Formats: sequence, C-alpha cells, structure tokens
Amino acid sequence: MSELISAIKQVCEEKKIEYDLVLSAIEASLAAAYRKDYGNKLQNIKVKFNPETGKSKIFDVKTVVEDLTEEEQREMEELEEKRKLGFDKTGREDKNREEFKKEFVPEVSSTGEEETEKKFNPKTDIQLKDAILIKKGAKIGEEIIFELEEPEGYGRMAAQTAKQVIIQKIREIEKETIFNEFKDQEGEVVSGIVQRIEGRLVFIDLDKSIGILPLDEQILGERYTIGNRIKVHIKEVRSGIKGAEIILSRKSEEIVRQIFLMEIPEIANGLVEIKSVAREAGSRSKVAIFSDSENIDPVGSCVGQRGVRIQTIINELGGEKVDIIEYNEDPAKFISNALAPAKIMGIDIDSAYKKALVKVAPDKLSLAIGRSGQNVRLAARLTGWKIDIIAQGEEAQLEDSSDEENIQIEKIEDGEKKKTKDEKEGQEKKIKKTKETKDDKKVKKEKTEKGKKEKKTKEKKK
Repeated sequence: MSELISAIKQVCEEKKIEYDLVLSAIEASLAAAYRKDYGNKLQNIKVKFNPETGKSKIFDVKTVVEDLTEEEQREMEELEEKRKLGFDKTGREDKNREEFKKEFVPEVSSTGEEETEKKFNPKTDIQLKDAILIKKGAKIGEEIIFELEEPEGYGRMAAQTAKQVIIQKIREIEKETIFNEFKDQEGEVVSGIVQRIEGRLVFIDLDKSIGILPLDEQILGERYTIGNRIKVHIKEVRSGIKGAEIILSRKSEEIVRQIFLMEIPEIANGLVEIKSVAREAGSRSKVAIFSDSENIDPVGSCVGQRGVRIQTIINELGGEKVDIIEYNEDPAKFISNALAPAKIMGIDIDSAYKKALVKVAPDKLSLAIGRSGQNVRLAARLTGWKIDIIAQGEEAQLEDSSDEENIQIEKIEDGEKKKTKDEKEGQEKKIKKTKETKDDKKVKKEKTEKGKKEKKTKEKKK
C-alpha cells in the first residue's frame, strides 16, 4: 500500500467520509491545477487519478450538440476573436469577455437551474459535424473525450490552487455527509455531552457534530453542567451556511420511550409493549404498557425488584415522576387505570364522542384531578378520551339544583309578568286621573268666566 493511499484512508477515518469521495476531491484539485498552468478557457478538464501509482490521466470532455446555423457560427467566431483580444495589459478580461459569456454560457434561472433553451457553450459542447470528423457515428448527447498529455510537474500557483480546491471539496463532502447522517436520525433519541452554554442556548456535542438545545425545548428548572452526558431528541435537521443545523429537544415523549427501551429488557425483547406516553417534561409522565403473555407482569417488569428499574428511569429523567399504567382494550378499565393513584366509584362511557364521566369519592376528587388538573390532563392524553370527573352524589345534586334553578326562573318570569300587568294598570289609572283633572279645570274655568260676565252685566244696569 502506497503512502498516498494510507494518507487518503487516514483522512477518511478522521472526517468520517467515504474513500471514493476523497478521491473525487483529489481529481477535482488536479483538474484545477492543470487548468491553471496548461489549460485554456475552452477546455472542460477532467482527471482520472490512480492513487497506487500516483499517476493521472487528463481529458478534455465535450458533449455532442446540434450544428449551429451559419449566422450563429459567424457570431460565435466574431465573439471568439473579441474574446482572444479582450484582455488588457495586466492580463484582466475586459467587457468583450463578458459579452462572450452572456452569448454562449448557459443561462441560469433564479432557482439555480439551467433554462430549457440552452445556448451553445464551446467549453463543454462540440457541434455534430466536428464530432463526426473525430469519431464516426457520433450522436447528439454523446461525450467526445480528448486525452491530453500529463505534465511533468505543476508550478507553485497551480499547487496552491490544488490545495485550496481539495480542502474546500473535503469540507463540502464532510458537511453533506454529516447532514445526511443526522437527517436519517431525525426523530430519534441520541446521547450527547454538554459542550458549552451561550446565553439561553445549550450546545450539545453529538460526536460528529454540535447540536443546539434552544430555550423552548429545555425542561423548566433543569440545570445543564458542562461535561455532563444527557439524552436528547433530534427534533429537526436543516441545512445552514456552516453545515447541518441540528435542533434538539429535552421535552419529547420519545426520550421516555427510549429510556424504557434501554432499561427494561422485556420491552427491548418485545415481550412488553409501550402503547402510549403522556408527558409534562420535568414534572410527571404516564406510560401505558401491555403484554399478551400470561407469565409476564408488565407493571412489575417496569418497576423492578424493590423499584430498582423505575428509580433508574426517574434518575435518568432528572427526578421526573413516572406512573406505570396497564393498558386495557376496555376503555372504562383503561381510563380507570390511567387516573391512578385515584380510585374511581363509577364511569359512564360515550363511545360516539369518546367522552367519559368518572365518579369518585368526594374526598378523592382533588387526587383524581391532580395539582392544576395535571393527573386528569395526562390521563386524557394517554387514553385519547375526554374525561370529566365529579364526586359521587354530585350528579343528583346537580339535577336538584337544576330543577330548583328552573323553578326559580319560572317564579322570576311570573313575577315579571305580574309586575308588567300592575305597571300597565297603574299607568291607565294615572292617564284617567289626569284626564278627569283636566275636565274639572275646564268646568271651573267656564264657571269663573260666566260669573265675571254676570257681574259686569249687573254693574251696567246700575
């Protein structure tokens, strides 16, 4: 084995990338070096490198395309002439080169894809009539390969170019390999070491890459110490500027599943099955388990002798409480088990709407509901049923109170009707009284005027 092959394999082991990908990076760097010292702008250089001998074969590869029209041929020759003369004294290209590029280099859309109508590119294309002179029976789309002479050596600038190209290629391959590997692990639980803490972000070393644990995916009150090993859930993997961005989570229910799988041999062997998990990270979890074997106690298997197994799981979850619930196909029994440690007195099931009305002893009501409703909330998520809890005897009280309320409403309505009738009668009396008063005033006024007239008549007679 040559030293070059040993060096390539060492790079593969360090960077965790495939041998063929490193070899392709070396070939790309040699092509760039040849183009720098010996090639021209119209050559499409490809290199085939043999790591055992250290020798390489250099080719100019062209793709056969349709012949250009006379007008297109003439325009291309004119622009090619301009291109050759299109360099100033310092060796830099002027606007003629840009004009040539716009005319013959394939146009690229905003999405990064070549347009449907691809123009002739003399660097990568060859006309059919020219290809036939080189190879009889050449067809459109076929590649024509011209073998070039291998140089004895490369200059300093070419060697520097080759070095930069191979470093860049290996970095790109490494990023792509890491991205693909973790993308395949998306949704899984892995183990990592807390590397550093920057503000509210915690960076986890996952061996091949660094994952990010954002604040909204951290467990409230959990402390992260640099150097500690923790289990994290790979929530999302996306491609970033610097490579793969791996978003982690400590709140996921998958972490509980994975720990049970690791700590309980019966679950790992398939003798005990995890049916569902409901979790409020950092506080409490409920795990529904099932076994169709009569010789295995699923709950006892998870708890372990003197609670050793479940205690290990609790420690792994940072002190989070874990309730082991035995799954049952009967919804009533499953809901009853899910509300543990509270014991229920009765349950009414509405299968059509997946609702359950659970009755418990009055002194066990707070235990069944849990602190801030946590117990019933987790039970509902675990079973997939909507659960309402009432105290035993409360249902009759609710019916009585409902009847009393209806009677009260009727009394109020009758009172309102009576009040409205009284008001109406009072208003009519008031109107009648007002009318009578007006009539009395009118009569009195008429009498007064009549008396005045009689008095005046008597005075005149005197």
